[in-house]
Amino acid sequence: MTNFMLLKGFEVELFTGTFSGENVGVASAITNELTDFVKEPDQRNLEYITVPDQRYEVLKHALYLPRQQLRKWLDCKKLTILPGSTLSLGNTQIFERSDSENSYHSYIEKNYGTNVVTASIHINLGIENLSLLFSALRLVRCEASLFLALSASSPFLAGKATGAHSQRWVQFPKTPSNVPMFVDHAHYVSWIEEQLVKGNMQNERHFWTSVRPNGPERPHSLNRLELRICDLVSNVDLLLAITALLELRIINLKNNMKKYDPIEASSKTQKELALLADENDLLAANSSLDAYLSHWKHGNQIKCRDWIREILLEVTPLAKELDMLELLQPIESVLTKGNQSMIWLNSYAKGESIQALLQKGISEMELEETNFIQMKSIY
Repeated sequence: MTNFMLLKGFEVELFTGTFSGENVGVASAITNELTDFVKEPDQRNLEYITVPDQRYEVLKHALYLPRQQLRKWLDCKKLTILPGSTLSLGNTQIFERSDSENSYHSYIEKNYGTNVVTASIHINLGIENLSLLFSALRLVRCEASLFLALSASSPFLAGKATGAHSQRWVQFPKTPSNVPMFVDHAHYVSWIEEQLVKGNMQNERHFWTSVRPNGPERPHSLNRLELRICDLVSNVDLLLAITALLELRIINLKNNMKKYDPIEASSKTQKELALLADENDLLAANSSLDAYLSHWKHGNQIKCRDWIREILLEVTPLAKELDMLELLQPIESVLTKGNQSMIWLNSYAKGESIQALLQKGISEMELEETNFIQMKSIY
């Protein structure tokens, strides 16, 4: 099976705080002691990066183990890992710098403030063939809204419900603001170089969009696709299910470019596709699974939940062939019960406080890790 599989890795951003849900910034102290973690510009969150692997069972371990390591450190300070992707109970009026000497962090604080203080999951899939990579970028960009809808976990900000399901994606400054549908690698390189000359980007990393190519020497040396749109997915099984759906979609594309590459299969122009994708992303950020989106093939309206079901049916034969069908099961639960934001908002509407919902989420994360440790000891 692994001969067909792509290398997969994750960049996981997390908030730290009290057991009652308030954000507390300790990233500088953590990164001084725990070498697997890196600082974000604001103290209140930090990141760890997993080693790429093809195997989902290995990825599951790679996602849990740093969390366990971090939790032990935090326990000694009577702190914990917080669920959600925004400063749910945090102060959005101040920026808590993690590194006062970092000039790039200074630029971020000055130009974006706490709009960038979010937690998310970046899913990286290894694709060294550049033609396939840019086809995959086009397909995934046109369907990124679906992955955001499955992962949405940020309905709160500064102690209030914002009305959005992914407040993170609503507030996060997409940069540059207008990104074309890249035709090929040469198009991407020339566009990036133009943005740097114009000052629209400060460096090659300063490309904040739903999905982007990545590699050891951007923009010239690329070897992976990075999906950046997802909110923090606390449940590891759901994160692996989302990753499996993404991988199956790309393998389907590889097997039939004419059917799945939007430039080949859509009635829309490249400019229209880029606008459609960006509009869908914002619609999904606001209403997630209940959003009505425009399908990239023909532009017709389709409910987000129905579109995801449609794609699940399309990938099912391949999932069976690659023994991946069971991996997708958590997605069915989300489609039936709602994503994290929808569950929280439903409880909030019935009178539960944001603090109580976060406390429940903290307990669920801890229980999930405990169950993983117990299962690991059995086997």
